[in-house]
Amino acid sequence: MSQQSYDVTAESPAPPAAVWALLLDPHSWPAWSRVDALEAAQSTGLSSDGHDGVGAVRAFRTGKVVTKERITELEPERRFAYEGAENPQLTGYRAAVELTELPGGGTRIRWHGTYSARFGMRWFMQRYLRRFMQGMATGLAEHAADDRTHRPS
Repeated sequence: MSQQSYDVTAESPAPPAAVWALLLDPHSWPAWSRVDALEAAQSTGLSSDGHDGVGAVRAFRTGKVVTKERITELEPERRFAYEGAENPQLTGYRAAVELTELPGGGTRIRWHGTYSARFGMRWFMQRYLRRFMQGMATGLAEHAADDRTHRPS
Protein backbone atom coordinates (compact mmCIF):
# COMPACT_ATOMS: atom_id res chain seq x y z
CA MET A 1 0.00 0.00 0.00
CA SER A 2 1.31 3.43 -0.89
CA GLN A 3 1.24 6.38 1.48
CA GLN A 4 -1.27 9.14 0.89
CA SER A 5 -1.63 12.45 2.69
CA TYR A 6 -3.77 15.49 3.35
CA ASP A 7 -2.82 18.97 4.53
CA VAL A 8 -5.53 21.52 5.32
CA THR A 9 -5.63 24.88 7.08
CA ALA A 10 -8.14 27.21 8.68
CA GLU A 11 -7.84 30.48 10.59
CA SER A 12 -9.68 31.54 13.71
CA PRO A 13 -9.84 34.89 15.51
CA ALA A 14 -9.61 32.90 18.76
CA PRO A 15 -6.27 32.68 20.57
CA PRO A 16 -4.28 29.40 20.47
CA ALA A 17 -5.28 28.64 24.09
CA ALA A 18 -8.97 28.50 23.12
CA VAL A 19 -8.32 26.27 20.11
CA TRP A 20 -6.05 24.04 22.20
CA ALA A 21 -8.68 23.59 24.90
CA LEU A 22 -11.14 22.24 22.32
CA LEU A 23 -8.58 19.84 20.81
CA LEU A 24 -7.65 18.46 24.20
CA ASP A 25 -11.24 17.84 25.37
CA PRO A 26 -12.67 14.88 23.41
CA HIS A 27 -16.17 15.62 24.76
CA SER A 28 -16.14 18.88 22.75
CA TRP A 29 -15.35 17.21 19.40
CA PRO A 30 -18.96 16.33 18.42
CA ALA A 31 -19.89 20.02 18.88
CA TRP A 32 -17.35 21.34 16.39
CA SER A 33 -16.18 18.43 14.26
CA ARG A 34 -17.65 15.99 11.81
CA VAL A 35 -17.63 13.14 14.34
CA ASP A 36 -21.01 12.21 15.78
CA ALA A 37 -19.97 11.05 19.24
CA LEU A 38 -17.16 10.22 21.62
CA GLU A 39 -17.55 6.57 22.58
CA ALA A 40 -16.17 6.83 26.12
CA ALA A 41 -16.76 3.15 26.89
CA GLN A 42 -14.47 2.17 23.98
CA SER A 43 -11.83 4.79 24.87
CA THR A 44 -8.95 4.32 27.32
CA GLY A 45 -6.99 6.78 29.45
CA LEU A 46 -9.50 9.62 29.19
CA SER A 47 -8.97 12.35 31.76
CA SER A 48 -11.93 13.36 33.91
CA ASP A 49 -11.04 17.04 33.43
CA GLY A 50 -11.05 16.91 29.62
CA HIS A 51 -7.26 17.26 29.33
CA ASP A 52 -6.21 13.91 27.89
CA GLY A 53 -2.52 13.06 27.91
CA VAL A 54 -0.12 11.20 25.65
CA GLY A 55 -1.20 7.57 25.34
CA ALA A 56 -4.95 8.22 25.75
CA VAL A 57 -7.01 6.40 23.12
CA ARG A 58 -10.15 8.18 22.00
CA ALA A 59 -12.90 6.29 20.20
CA PHE A 60 -15.01 8.49 17.92
CA ARG A 61 -18.10 7.37 16.02
CA THR A 62 -19.00 8.86 12.65
CA GLY A 63 -22.18 7.27 11.34
CA LYS A 64 -21.81 3.57 12.12
CA VAL A 65 -18.00 3.58 11.98
CA VAL A 66 -15.92 3.81 15.16
CA THR A 67 -12.27 4.81 14.86
CA LYS A 68 -9.76 4.88 17.70
CA GLU A 69 -6.92 7.39 17.86
CA ARG A 70 -3.98 7.41 20.28
CA ILE A 71 -2.45 10.73 21.33
CA THR A 72 1.29 10.57 20.60
CA GLU A 73 2.52 14.11 21.27
CA LEU A 74 1.30 17.20 23.09
CA GLU A 75 3.06 20.52 22.86
CA PRO A 76 0.62 22.85 24.67
CA GLU A 77 -1.02 25.44 22.44
CA ARG A 78 1.26 24.43 19.54
CA ARG A 79 1.06 20.77 18.46
CA PHE A 80 -1.40 17.91 18.98
CA ALA A 81 -0.34 14.65 17.31
CA TYR A 82 -2.05 11.28 17.15
CA GLU A 83 -2.05 7.95 15.33
CA GLY A 84 -4.72 5.52 14.30
CA ALA A 85 -5.07 2.82 16.94
CA GLU A 86 -7.99 1.15 15.16
CA ASN A 87 -9.46 2.22 11.85
CA PRO A 88 -11.36 -0.07 9.49
CA GLN A 89 -10.54 2.07 6.43
CA LEU A 90 -6.90 3.15 6.95
CA THR A 91 -3.56 1.76 8.08
CA GLY A 92 -0.46 3.59 9.22
CA TYR A 93 -2.49 6.72 10.01
CA ARG A 94 -0.51 9.52 11.68
CA ALA A 95 -1.67 13.11 11.98
CA ALA A 96 -0.89 16.39 13.69
CA VAL A 97 -2.70 19.63 14.36
CA GLU A 98 -0.32 22.57 14.53
CA LEU A 99 -1.40 25.92 15.94
CA THR A 100 0.38 29.15 15.05
CA GLU A 101 -0.50 32.49 16.60
CA LEU A 102 -1.25 35.03 13.91
CA PRO A 103 0.19 38.55 13.97
CA GLY A 104 -2.47 40.76 15.50
CA GLY A 105 -4.20 37.82 17.20
CA GLY A 106 -5.97 34.66 16.21
CA THR A 107 -4.72 31.22 15.27
CA ARG A 108 -3.76 29.40 12.07
CA ILE A 109 -4.74 25.74 12.32
CA ARG A 110 -2.81 23.30 10.12
CA TRP A 111 -4.16 19.73 10.22
CA HIS A 112 -2.12 17.23 8.25
CA GLY A 113 -1.67 13.50 8.12
CA THR A 114 -0.44 10.44 6.25
CA TYR A 115 -2.11 7.06 5.81
CA SER A 116 -2.47 4.03 3.57
CA ALA A 117 -5.76 2.90 2.09
CA ARG A 118 -6.68 -0.38 0.40
CA PHE A 119 -6.03 -0.44 -3.34
CA GLY A 120 -9.68 -0.08 -4.35
CA MET A 121 -10.24 2.77 -1.87
CA ARG A 122 -7.21 5.03 -2.54
CA TRP A 123 -8.80 7.53 -4.91
CA PHE A 124 -12.01 7.74 -2.87
CA MET A 125 -10.18 8.14 0.46
CA GLN A 126 -7.88 10.84 -0.96
CA ARG A 127 -10.86 13.00 -1.93
CA TYR A 128 -13.07 12.11 1.03
CA LEU A 129 -10.44 12.54 3.73
CA ARG A 130 -9.22 15.89 2.45
CA ARG A 131 -12.81 17.23 2.46
CA PHE A 132 -13.57 15.63 5.84
CA MET A 133 -10.41 17.03 7.46
CA GLN A 134 -10.98 20.50 6.00
CA GLY A 135 -14.37 20.37 7.71
CA MET A 136 -12.66 19.39 10.96
CA ALA A 137 -10.20 22.32 10.79
CA THR A 138 -12.89 24.82 9.79
CA GLY A 139 -15.27 23.58 12.49
CA LEU A 140 -12.55 23.89 15.12
CA ALA A 141 -11.71 27.44 13.98
CA GLU A 142 -15.34 28.56 13.97
CA HIS A 143 -16.27 26.95 17.27
CA ALA A 144 -13.24 28.45 19.03
CA ALA A 145 -14.24 31.87 17.68
CA ASP A 146 -17.83 31.44 18.87
CA ASP A 147 -16.87 30.05 22.27
CA ARG A 148 -17.40 32.92 24.70
CA THR A 149 -15.40 31.20 27.46
CA HIS A 150 -12.09 32.52 26.15
CA ARG A 151 -13.25 36.11 25.78
CA PRO A 152 -13.14 38.61 28.61
CA SER A 153 -16.55 39.95 29.59
